[in-house]
Amino acid sequence: MTPVSLPFRRLAAIVAGTLTIACGGTEAADTAEATPLPLSAREFDGAAAMGYVRRQMAFGPRVPGTAAHRATGDWLVAELRSRADTVIVQAWTHTTADGQRLPMRNILARINPTATRRVLYLAHWDSRPIAEKAVDAVAQTQPTPGANDGASGVAILLGVADALKRQPATVGVDLLFVDGEDWGDFDTLTDVLIGSRYFVANLPAGFAPEFGVLFDMVGKADAQFLYETYSMRAAPDVIQRVWSTAQRLGYGAYFPTREYQPITDDHLPFIEKGFKVIDVIDLNYAYHHTPQDTEDKVSQETLQAVGDVAVAVLRGL
Repeated sequence: MTPVSLPFRRLAAIVAGTLTIACGGTEAADTAEATPLPLSAREFDGAAAMGYVRRQMAFGPRVPGTAAHRATGDWLVAELRSRADTVIVQAWTHTTADGQRLPMRNILARINPTATRRVLYLAHWDSRPIAEKAVDAVAQTQPTPGANDGASGVAILLGVADALKRQPATVGVDLLFVDGEDWGDFDTLTDVLIGSRYFVANLPAGFAPEFGVLFDMVGKADAQFLYETYSMRAAPDVIQRVWSTAQRLGYGAYFPTREYQPITDDHLPFIEKGFKVIDVIDLNYAYHHTPQDTEDKVSQETLQAVGDVAVAVLRGL
């Protein structure tokens, strides 16, 4: 993901629009927070989510075309089949601009698949083949570990699946793990967001979420998730729903009610397709696209906060 914007037709109109969030006094809630959820009231298990981060890291960098990527995908499918009602795997070969053929998999876990009212949660599960922001020139050619950038979002979705397995949701929930987000060149927008672009071009039957939330880079200690600009313009009501839930739970320090900037990420193909999908992301991360994006940079407390909000949004529907 990157702050550079995609040249999608609708996005220019979205960003140029005058939509605003009906905050209803949530600015003051940043400093006057509720008490955080007591342990006994938490459905989301932050310790388990941290374990899911470590499990992904144990495979090695999840770069498409590698053994680690294949093993991680197999593990995800197996884990989701034990939690979800239906698991759909989209498998295809993506040919890159320079002629490489990459095996790709999107994994969609459907919970309560017959429900007509549905919510989409998504994250990317691949990691980047190069660490171009590394200081050392040799390190720049190596893959990134992808602990915060990838594994943290996957951990949130798995933790949500755990919570819904213990107590089913009244709405339908689609958990989508997209591949190939981080492969290519974000400056030229070549071979990036591969899985999300493929998914919106090949929608499964009956896919019609009321709204969606992308979780990306959601594990940094003391993270601050600000309003991402495309999200705010395309789905201000979803921003309001998520951020007000965070305020109610006492997580206003993680979810300040302020705008950040437009970010190229996996929500954009969905917005272009007409879906209301927002991005929960903290791109202000010193180890982004470096070899130091390791599991010690991921905070269980942050995962707990984000996971609590994710589950509470579903329970509030």
